[in-house]
Amino acid sequence: MTDHALLLDDVTVRRGSTRLVENLSWRVPAGSHWAVLGPNGAGKSTALKLAGGWWYPTTGTVDILGERLGRVELLKLRRRIGWVDPRQRLGDYPVAELVLSGVTGSNGLLPRWTPTAAELERLEQLLELTGLADKRGRRWMELSQGERARTLIARALITEPELLLLDEPTTGLDLPGRELLLRVLDELRGLRPELTTVLVTHHVEEIAASTSDVLLMKDSRVLAAGPVKNTLTSENLSALYELPVSLETVAGRWFALCI
Repeated sequence: MTDHALLLDDVTVRRGSTRLVENLSWRVPAGSHWAVLGPNGAGKSTALKLAGGWWYPTTGTVDILGERLGRVELLKLRRRIGWVDPRQRLGDYPVAELVLSGVTGSNGLLPRWTPTAAELERLEQLLELTGLADKRGRRWMELSQGERARTLIARALITEPELLLLDEPTTGLDLPGRELLLRVLDELRGLRPELTTVLVTHHVEEIAASTSDVLLMKDSRVLAAGPVKNTLTSENLSALYELPVSLETVAGRWFALCI
């Protein structure tokens, strides 16, 4: 097992004349829990797509779980990565089937496919973890936005990935839905300390208490990166958003106010 889940070295991504990220160097130790924060167009989603092996760098190198992009079989690598995007829409199947379908990467269960006893046991554990045990039979179209987000997390975890990537997972959630999802992340990180997680967000309030490190991105570049207590500061947030920002901590969580 590699010491680092992600190693991005001087990475630039161009699309035509536009630079989506520029000179991005980022080291994510295995077992660390990152939040990637920044305004629209900062390069956050591009950084996450590089981390998931979905995009290649124009220049620079990307190592994911000890494998160099461009020298690895992507399908095999992606089996080691869980991906959560709340914009994903699944078929109108029951929650339990949707979670299990993450094993085969299909939208719903494949015909003639039978899950193993270990996969069924893991299903039960994940339904409990995400608070969906009593909703296992509810169909996708019957779920609230928060329930869908938690279903996607359980589905991403069913293959026991080494790296979990979450692209703005609290999008569209009300306050109770957001807090329940962040609580799930905190519990998950406690249960699986070896799991590396990266969560992209626009808002400080959407950073889970268990977050260990923060990457701040602005204008396609890294503004600051490192341990959350040193990096998530009023000074850095003021520079990030070009506004005077006051940062407050309540019960281990962070809240930002413009002053």
